[in-house]
Amino acid sequence: KNHVIVLPDADMKMTTQIIGDSAFGCAGQRCLAVSVAVTVGEAQKTFRDSITEAAASLRVGNGLDEGVQMGPVITPQSKSRVETLIATGEKQGARVLLDGRNSRIPKGEAGNFVKPTVLDAVPATSELTETEIFGPVLSLVHANDMDEALAFLERSPYGNQASLFTSSGAAARRFRYEAPAGNIGINIGVAAPMAYFPFSGWKDSFFGIMHGQGRDSVEFYTEKKVVVERWAKEHSRKF
Repeated sequence: KNHVIVLPDADMKMTTQIIGDSAFGCAGQRCLAVSVAVTVGEAQKTFRDSITEAAASLRVGNGLDEGVQMGPVITPQSKSRVETLIATGEKQGARVLLDGRNSRIPKGEAGNFVKPTVLDAVPATSELTETEIFGPVLSLVHANDMDEALAFLERSPYGNQASLFTSSGAAARRFRYEAPAGNIGINIGVAAPMAYFPFSGWKDSFFGIMHGQGRDSVEFYTEKKVVVERWAKEHSRKF
């Protein structure tokens, strides 16, 4: 569950485009896709309206066809699971602003298509807050201020990545230090590091004691040796 926090001072046009690409790119089937957006203050309405409009305009279909912006999910089982989780969220109190279930795609009747879906006001107690949907579904949660937004992230059992959208350097600095995730983004939808930095998930987003990139990977494949020597004065130390 990758979270983004959207502050009222964010560039809403840029924010909408970047989060839309992150949430619905690859039909949401990537480990760093945004799945929960926490809107703060006035961003609740402005971002909600803009992301819903943007998601509704995406052209879904065969990815080899010109102009298509989002393809299908990977299997019929995946489609069924995603649609079931959308229904679960709705049953548990979320408001479906954009419903991608039962999609009808021209010439794609046999495809595993789920259109972009936006769920608003997802309750903190909903199953969706702790379930990785792995599909083109964006959940919206509202917070009154930055403290409340960070507290929501803290309650999550996962800490893969988290991003903040803002024009405030002070807010960005605070987020860098306080956000409970291993990969941090500022005005970035997918905080994927270069290979020479560790892919550092936290909490239940990480297993083991070392990460698989950066210095951690070198340490993992290194057999360390400690040598202790003592030489008396009469001993030769020439080699």
